[in-house]
Amino acid sequence: MAKMTIQDLLRKKMERRKITMLTAYDYPFARIVDEAGIDAIIVGDSVSMVVQGLENTLPITMDEMIYHTKIVSRAVKDAMVIGDLPFMSYQASVEDAVRNAGRFLKEAGASAVKIEGGAEVAGHIRAMTRSDIPVMAHIGLTPQSIHRMGGYKVQGRTEESAKRLIEEARITEDAGAFSLLLEAIPMGLAKRITEEVSIPTIGIGAGPHCDGQVLVLHDVIGLFERFLPKFAKRYVNLRDEALKAIKIYKEEVEKGIFPSEEYSFK
Repeated sequence: MAKMTIQDLLRKKMERRKITMLTAYDYPFARIVDEAGIDAIIVGDSVSMVVQGLENTLPITMDEMIYHTKIVSRAVKDAMVIGDLPFMSYQASVEDAVRNAGRFLKEAGASAVKIEGGAEVAGHIRAMTRSDIPVMAHIGLTPQSIHRMGGYKVQGRTEESAKRLIEEARITEDAGAFSLLLEAIPMGLAKRITEEVSIPTIGIGAGPHCDGQVLVLHDVIGLFERFLPKFAKRYVNLRDEALKAIKIYKEEVEKGIFPSEEYSFK
């Protein structure tokens, strides 16, 4: 499999072939995700919750995001790597947005960046794309705006808010975004947006009609136990398997079973 490109993702939309995405934050899991043939990896600011143990995505810094993205890029051969611009890395100015987005490509080896927001970041998207930085836009539930939104709530349920999201989708496309992440919106609205824009839509809690899907890896494999969003399907519970293995190790050490001669030098 050759390295996934923006043109490949656009072709998948045109050919109505689903796009697959997952998050990853470290070398071992990025290798596994890439080997599985996933089209793109988002190094999401969700790392602050599922790896750092924080309450939300707001505290993670730009330097920390560069660190995790660099590790993922080192592991990946085929998947596109997308760096997630963290809170306050772009809100203050367009100049900040371009500078920090450029760091993902220059320092961390990413092929693109993701930015939360619609009309309010259209200028940022336009400036980044003019600087040859591919941008995935992100509308609907935007976790960096949880205080304004009053928590993690489904967006676009009223006629007015649905119209606003459709307009924001068009605005981000016009600004130059190569794809659009739709988070926590009704599936009918996601279907309409997907039909009205020419760029691929990637759903997370947006139903089956998007051009592709993304989930947080730790939800998929059962390594995040604090909560499981309604839209996340757990395919395996690695936390329980790891806990079982570690308990067996502890017991074998305490009873003198490990290390046996098999695991010792002569």
